Amino acid sequence: MKSNFPEKYSIKKTDKKTLLEWYRLLFLGRTLDERAPNYLKQAIGWSYHAPAAGHDGIQLAIGQNFKKNKDHLFPYYRDLQTCVSAGMTAEEVIYNGISKDADVAGGGRHMSNHLAKPEWNIHNVSSATGNHTLHASGLGRALKTYKENDAVVISSQGESSVSEGYVYEAINGASREKLPVVFVFQDNGYGISVPKEDQTANRKVAHNFEGFKNLRIIYCNGKDVFDSMNAMEEAVSWAKKEQSPVVVHANCVRIGSHSNSDRHELYRDENELNYVKEYDPLAKYKRMLLRYEKATEDELKEIEEKVTKEVKDAHKKAIKAADPKPESIHDFVIPEPYKSEKYPDGLHKGEGNSIKLIEALNGTLKAEFRHNPDTYLWGQDIANKDKGGVFNVSKGMQQEFGKHRVFNAPIAEDYIMGTANGMSRYNKKIRIVVEGAEFADYFWPAMEQYVETTHEYWRTKGQFSPNITIRLASGGYIGGGLYHSQTTEGALATFPGIRVVYPSFADDAAGLLRTSMRSEGLTLFLEPKALYNSPKAASVVPDDFEVPFGKARVRREGDKMTIITYGNTTHMCLEAAEKMSKEDGLEVEVIDIRSLIPLDKETILKSLEKTSRALVVHEDKVFGGFGGELAAIIADEAFELLDAPVKRLGAEFTPIGFNRILEAAALPNTEKVLKAARELAAY
Repeated sequence: MKSNFPEKYSIKKTDKKTLLEWYRLLFLGRTLDERAPNYLKQAIGWSYHAPAAGHDGIQLAIGQNFKKNKDHLFPYYRDLQTCVSAGMTAEEVIYNGISKDADVAGGGRHMSNHLAKPEWNIHNVSSATGNHTLHASGLGRALKTYKENDAVVISSQGESSVSEGYVYEAINGASREKLPVVFVFQDNGYGISVPKEDQTANRKVAHNFEGFKNLRIIYCNGKDVFDSMNAMEEAVSWAKKEQSPVVVHANCVRIGSHSNSDRHELYRDENELNYVKEYDPLAKYKRMLLRYEKATEDELKEIEEKVTKEVKDAHKKAIKAADPKPESIHDFVIPEPYKSEKYPDGLHKGEGNSIKLIEALNGTLKAEFRHNPDTYLWGQDIANKDKGGVFNVSKGMQQEFGKHRVFNAPIAEDYIMGTANGMSRYNKKIRIVVEGAEFADYFWPAMEQYVETTHEYWRTKGQFSPNITIRLASGGYIGGGLYHSQTTEGALATFPGIRVVYPSFADDAAGLLRTSMRSEGLTLFLEPKALYNSPKAASVVPDDFEVPFGKARVRREGDKMTIITYGNTTHMCLEAAEKMSKEDGLEVEVIDIRSLIPLDKETILKSLEKTSRALVVHEDKVFGGFGGELAAIIADEAFELLDAPVKRLGAEFTPIGFNRILEAAALPNTEKVLKAARELAAY
């Protein structure tokens, strides 16, 4: 609907002081916007610049309606004027543009024009356009959970990025959960060179959301300062009062090319180029100030001269500022984890009764929820009456901790991950556990958010850490077939910024889960679902057990060879080692690495000093599997210790079939491990 709220702002109603301050902000934003390409021409920086000119009205309004340190703002790459209006200085904008270490967004670690100031809750946003809508919904959930009723989340983007599926997930989720989020669509008619009619069937993309319950939609003229101010103020007020989402659709023009690498004259004719210049919001605002005698030419000229000097002074300071140091690339990859004082090696005395792996997980989740009241769990199918997930790992949790801490998520894996990212931004005490998908194989739709979340800590130069544990039921041996029996760690472990753990026994499952949930940073917790109820994975589990990251466990000592393994195949390796001892008289050492990233290289290399032979075994495919990294490390750092080539055993390079015969043919088993070990011993 067209904005139909009372008109608070107009050229006649707004006081002169405010009108002149708006002109200062608009002129400052435009001056920086027009100066940016010069840095590229001089090879100083700003190699990516998406001009804000033509979006000035709505961007001024966004910034003016954002309350720093209270509200949360997710600007997109064209939101230079928004950030200036919100209070960022010319100096801060230029530091970002030329990627200086003093850049408050992240010290030059992210693309230019990706402005942020996390200290004020102006969030550092990805280049994956529109994906921050998920983070905005997650933060809206946090505001609602912690009863911040006078705060709002504002998410801004271009209209073409709304075509992304995760934007629909975000707005659907905000609508369903009734979250105080204002989604602003700045509609300039183009996605780079792709016109709007190639993006959506509706003339206005906000029409696509008109059937969403609990969602208000406001349309405004984003080229007009007053219409934009009225629309944004109404949107923010309504979102707070009703605790529900709003879409603001702002009609804009894009005066320049999409960015400095684009040539818009190749797809826009002369009439259109003249039209967009004619509707320049800054020029229109200046004409109105003069026509209605709200300012004189001299007053505006004085503002312009002060702004010009401010930008020149900022430039001089920025040019002299320090660049990032090359060695700093290793800083802030992932936060320091929680350190165990009682169990520094992740070992215990083994006194008491054994419990199953699934009981260890369930018990640890409950214990940690009692330990930290700011802990949350959500995922698909995890909290429905007496059911607690497909495998009942979360059984009884909602009953004990309530629906605000343990709840079902839609079948939208990107939404599960993205809202975890967003909610964890609210404060550092929050710990989030998500079942990223019902089975690890179904996690792929969340890969965009997974990748995004792995580099948040690095990208923000340590200003934000997503404190999230991603639980995935992984692996085969259950007759599950496609999407129910694959292992994924070979692909998921390739991204810096995440820890990856894969326990084989109940005690390690409990200990690693406790460490994951107490640590800052992102942890991928892979659970071998075939072992959930298996007696061979059962073990004694101390109530307070903790397993540090990067500490392997020698499951069996030997001197003939070292088998390095984890997950389901640990038990097969132990069985094969026992057979070799009895039938061949050879003692094989079995190392359960438990933690893939970080990896305990020391324990592996120490074992090889004794055995001189290495067999790497895992359930994942040999080709592209994590074992390739283990073999490469051994070859690189322990080559002179070896008496034989490093041997690998894993799944065949095929999908895992549903028929048990096909599954068995593809996956490792005890006999295959035994055969490989005997071949290596005979080398």
